[in-house]
Amino acid sequence: MAKRFDLEAEVRDLAARRDIYDAVCRYMRGQDRLDPELHRSAFHDEAWVDCGLMQGTADEFVAFAQGFLADLGGSQHIIGQTQFTIDGDRASGEVYFYAWHRLVEEGAHKDLSVAGRYVDEYTCKDGDWRISRRREIVDWARTDPATDGFLQANPVIRAGRKGADFSETRDWPV
Repeated sequence: MAKRFDLEAEVRDLAARRDIYDAVCRYMRGQDRLDPELHRSAFHDEAWVDCGLMQGTADEFVAFAQGFLADLGGSQHIIGQTQFTIDGDRASGEVYFYAWHRLVEEGAHKDLSVAGRYVDEYTCKDGDWRISRRREIVDWARTDPATDGFLQANPVIRAGRKGADFSETRDWPV
């Protein structure tokens, strides 16, 4: 027997996926721009997070992560493939990520690259999808000496943090 197409159910499923993906993007952007409010907005109030380095509530995690990231010279978190399974007002998912962090160890600049997955549970409350549980799984990581020859030799617009990024200031020259 052929599967019956239910337009309303399909639209609801697509909207849930869009809203969950938006929460994942707020999480990543909040980290890279050092924006704790945006970072926290990805989670419901009772959310629980385990990133390996700490386990706790969303508030505890955001404070920990923002402090860790503030000590770095910069970071960039990139979302890879995503898989979401929607079941009413609940969903589960797996989000692949790649993260770059600029460290300073003993006066030397180093690049820490980490790749892994977020294994998540999401809930929708009052039409608002957010993360309710998150566990970070690290697949690989490496630390290398920083080599920024291109950035030093070319005039490029560098990323900013805490409201100083061009995407936030939109300080166009003309």
